[in-house]
Amino acid sequence: MAARETTARPPGPARDEETALLFERAHHRHDPRWLLPVPPRLCLACTLELLPETGVSLVRKKHVLSCLRDALVRHASHVVQLVAQDQRVCIHFISMLFGLLCNVEDGNVTDLCIEVLIQLTTQLKLEQTIHCLLDECHKELCNMPSMRGSLATLTLLGKLVDAIPPLADKLVVKHGDLMEHLLRGLVYPNEGVQASVCYLYGKLYSSPMAAEMLSGHFREKLCPLFLSILDGAQTRELKINCLGLLRQLLKYDLFVSMIMNKSGLAESTRSVEEAPGETSLPLVLKKLLLSRDETLQVASTHCITAVLVPSPVKHALAFIHADIPEFLFEHLSSSSEVLVWSSYNCLILLAEEPLFFSKCHTVYGIESVVRSLQGILRMNNTELHKQGLLLFAEILTRQPEEIKLFTSSTMCGDAGRALQEAVSSPVLEVAAEAVKAASAFLRKDHQSAPPVQYKQLRALLEAMLSRCADFSQTPLSRRPQGHASSRESEEAILWRGDFLLSTLEGFRNACRLAVEFQSEPSAQENPFTAPSAEKEDTLEDFSEFLLSVCDSLCIPMVMRYLEMANHPALMEVFLSILLSLFVIVPHMKEKFSKKLASSSFIRLTLELKARFCSSLSHSALNQVCSTFLYYMCLNLLSAPEKTGPPSEEELSTVSAFLQHGLPQISSRSSESLVFLSDRQHVEGTARQKQYCILLLFYLAYVHEDRFVSETELFVAVQSFLLSLQDQGERPPLTVFRASIYLLAICQDKDGALDKAMVSAIRKFLEGIADLHLVYTHHPLLLRFFLLYPELMSRFGHHVLELWFSWEESSCEELDNVPSAGQPTLPASLAALFLMLRSTPSILLILLDLIYSSPVDTARKVLMVLRSFLQRNEDIQVEGLIRGHFLLILQHLLVEHEASPREASGNLPLLLSLLSLMQLRNESEQELDSMAMNLLHQVSKLCRKCSPTDVDILQPSFNFLYWSLHQTTPSSQKRAVAVLLSSTALIELLEKMLALTWAEVGSPRTALLCSAWLLTASFSAQQHNGSLQVHQTLSVELDQVLSFLSFPKKKAALLSAAVLCFLRTSLQQSFSSALVTLVPSGARPPPAPEDTVLAPLGTSQILSLVIGLQNLLVQKDPLLSHACVGCLEALLDYLHARSPDIALHVASQPWNRFLLFTLLDAGENSFLRPEILRLMTLFVRFQSSCVLSLEEVGYVLQGVASADLSALSNTTLQALRGFFLQVQSTGLLVDHTTVRTLQASLEGLSLRASSAQPPPQDMLCVGGVAVSLSHIRD
Repeated sequence: MAARETTARPPGPARDEETALLFERAHHRHDPRWLLPVPPRLCLACTLELLPETGVSLVRKKHVLSCLRDALVRHASHVVQLVAQDQRVCIHFISMLFGLLCNVEDGNVTDLCIEVLIQLTTQLKLEQTIHCLLDECHKELCNMPSMRGSLATLTLLGKLVDAIPPLADKLVVKHGDLMEHLLRGLVYPNEGVQASVCYLYGKLYSSPMAAEMLSGHFREKLCPLFLSILDGAQTRELKINCLGLLRQLLKYDLFVSMIMNKSGLAESTRSVEEAPGETSLPLVLKKLLLSRDETLQVASTHCITAVLVPSPVKHALAFIHADIPEFLFEHLSSSSEVLVWSSYNCLILLAEEPLFFSKCHTVYGIESVVRSLQGILRMNNTELHKQGLLLFAEILTRQPEEIKLFTSSTMCGDAGRALQEAVSSPVLEVAAEAVKAASAFLRKDHQSAPPVQYKQLRALLEAMLSRCADFSQTPLSRRPQGHASSRESEEAILWRGDFLLSTLEGFRNACRLAVEFQSEPSAQENPFTAPSAEKEDTLEDFSEFLLSVCDSLCIPMVMRYLEMANHPALMEVFLSILLSLFVIVPHMKEKFSKKLASSSFIRLTLELKARFCSSLSHSALNQVCSTFLYYMCLNLLSAPEKTGPPSEEELSTVSAFLQHGLPQISSRSSESLVFLSDRQHVEGTARQKQYCILLLFYLAYVHEDRFVSETELFVAVQSFLLSLQDQGERPPLTVFRASIYLLAICQDKDGALDKAMVSAIRKFLEGIADLHLVYTHHPLLLRFFLLYPELMSRFGHHVLELWFSWEESSCEELDNVPSAGQPTLPASLAALFLMLRSTPSILLILLDLIYSSPVDTARKVLMVLRSFLQRNEDIQVEGLIRGHFLLILQHLLVEHEASPREASGNLPLLLSLLSLMQLRNESEQELDSMAMNLLHQVSKLCRKCSPTDVDILQPSFNFLYWSLHQTTPSSQKRAVAVLLSSTALIELLEKMLALTWAEVGSPRTALLCSAWLLTASFSAQQHNGSLQVHQTLSVELDQVLSFLSFPKKKAALLSAAVLCFLRTSLQQSFSSALVTLVPSGARPPPAPEDTVLAPLGTSQILSLVIGLQNLLVQKDPLLSHACVGCLEALLDYLHARSPDIALHVASQPWNRFLLFTLLDAGENSFLRPEILRLMTLFVRFQSSCVLSLEEVGYVLQGVASADLSALSNTTLQALRGFFLQVQSTGLLVDHTTVRTLQASLEGLSLRASSAQPPPQDMLCVGGVAVSLSHIRD
């Protein structure tokens, strides 16, 4: 043995350490198996003998215990294997260690003993060993005369129960009398012992079974003693162990009630008897909250939370009376996240008690809450963010309205900014809590501190909606198909709906806030804005913002969500928002309603009612849907786009049946159509429901939301009207308007109503005072009235008048388009034109409208008729229109013979239409009896007018002029004979011509032009046909010559008309039987050389020539033709009387300057017809100083090289006259040019023989009827 030990011992310090672990006096007797094979090389047998030995030093014992502890920690299996071989060894080992524990006073050794005992017991897991240890502890406490030495035993028991929780039940059951010893320790004046007892109690009460068995012990003995010890504790250890015991006790409602009842009794005793002997838990915890120990503060808040969780309302009063909230609010400024979290929890529970608010704790602490939120939002603790926002939301929600939470707008602004930051959090759970808090924040009493910070509220709402929009647009996760992925997708949609619902609730609160502020003058504008400054940040701006952001964000988000899921609660909130917007922005409610209707909101709301409100469930949603439809319908009816505004009585009627009928509608569209078609006897309530259904369909169709079948609706409306007829009822005007509109819209193009239905509609219409009461402006409604002869004959005139009174933009477009233009027609006019083509008799109604309607309406009808006639030249309606016009004109002249103007202010429009009809006739036609009669009636109308009746005379003169120039020579002769027989007409013309010299540039200039043209035409036709003259017409020749010789700023057309008259007089050599040229006054005798030129004088001739030259320089095409024609007639007149003077006039040097001025107008300007005629005139009179032979050759060469096929007939005729004149004068000697000229003449002769009359001979220039051939030739 000695040899074996020698070889086994390591040399040096290791040997000394191992020696210290061995009890050398006895080690040689021990079996080697007791020696641990791994370091520390501990012999368990030596340990058993060494530790109880009194001669061994305490230091060595401590070292051995430390090594034994290490061995149990690192090599528990080796130690357990050795000790567990013999149960007696185990018990002996435990007893020895417990004995050492009880006999040693050194704290370190005691701690080591306790630790080794706990480890050994837990590792061995032997019931007998545990019972042995418990028995030893029990015996020790029972035999102990005082609790002075009980600290170690009590500590051991506490840690043993902590290590082996089931021991708590055994300890209470088998060693119940230990509780008395624990009470002794609890009252022992040693806080270490008290701390150990509290620790052990805490472990015992952690077991539900032990706690139940100890409930009586607690009630009778422990409760009052424990609270007083906690109240008087000085050491941190005792305070912590007491709080640990308290937390265990507070897990059970029974102990909570006991403690709080005891606390309540103590509070009552203290307040009444002022005896401080009793202690209450709230005051004790308040004391701990005031400590500077963070651990104690956190533990105290946990205890408060534990008391409040089972029943906040039951126990919160005690803590509130103890002013606990005040200190909790103070702790919110702590840097400890745990303490802030715990304080949040306590305050959330306390907030369930109204006294928490009525004692103004929230007013005191709201600033701390806001600052705390601002601080924690900079941290990364998501749970802390959520808890803080939850507290803020609770305070904002539960705060009584009569107690203002925010005492200043600055504080309110800080809160809004904190919420805005939280709402924008990337963590969705945090953002969701922030949205709920923001919703509670948007309350009138929270925002009433002046000035109301509308900009901050806008920013908060924008943040909320933007965050919600971002979330709603986030795509759902795409995973492989399966049950799990489907469930996850449904949960994601549900979560998205909840977030959207919270956001909408916040927005609804903002809308409610705006409504409530409308009655607060101080909230309308910022009261601190200077009077002269621009008002900003006002309620009006905020209200318009709400409408705008709802339109741009809320509505799209809800619509997107509805595509994924149905959410009745969400739709209830959403519709209530739309309802409140009608009130918030009243001046926009009609426009907003129209937008909602055109966005299918009528359909959406009816579908919601059908899906969720068919039974008694979702009554709140049904009410909101019905109210929303009610106000939207009234808004749409109050400001209709396509019909007249209803009367107050009509709106009242509609309001009544909507209020009663809308809540009853909860069926699908198909079922509603069946209900509408019911022809059985319908009672009052059911009839009101039918009215509502019909009105909803009508408003939806008006706004292009056709969600029901047109065919089925067409049949249903017919059945509805026939049911009304069968029961002898007359529907409200609005309902009948809706019925007629829906019939018109839904009627198939090829379908038609039967006679019974048409007859019923006519009877209903005949019972209405005015058709405008049921008229809705739409082309199909117009077609509906004009399609059935029974309706057109009775109501066609009125419905067309209504249609034109509503047509504004379409007619304006026609008015702004030049006559030659053919733009695309608006849809409404295109539909009307189709009706006119299919039923030309409608044109007669339009003629009546022009005559009898208000001027504005008549003017629109005229524009439409004019456009129709221009676009539909293939339709021969002239006879129809002229015949009806003749009847109107005859009727007018008979009834208003003295003054036709008094008959109708629209007569000029009718005459304009008559003129337009003449303009459509391009070819010459014989004047039939109707045309002659019409010509006579128009002339009769003219002679009853004075020169001031411009609006009547102008279209009348145009008609007379065109009638003369658009017919055959024989008809012209008959027409002129009829007109010349009217002496009053000739006298009127004479008066008109006399006005020319005084009213140049007046509004009557156009009428003067027509008068001169008519006079020239009459004179020419009378002279050519030698017609009888009943009344001569006097004209002052000097005034005519002066007017033309000294032209000022005059209308070119008036000058052309006077020139046309003068040319006619020259061609007749001033010998007309109709026109008498008189001098302006006394004239001196003519010079001898002027006698032959009478009535002209040489000076007058030269002045006239100069005037003509000046007019030609203006380069106006019409005026130029008239000047050249007059110059030709003048030279012919002079040549017949004095060839020398004619040659002198033709050879004036200024003529060359005039010619080259005209030729300077551009390339090939010599091919203009008026210039060709002018050059022909100069060649005829051989004015070589004006146009030389060489220059004539250049012109001919230019003509030879030009593309003659592109020239007009007028130009070709002028060119042919020029060639013939050059050829007849014999000026050409170049044979090549002669051959070229002859070939050109042959080609021109062929073209002239096949040439048709000019297609645009008749024009309307500045409102004046003009015949180009008359002006030119």
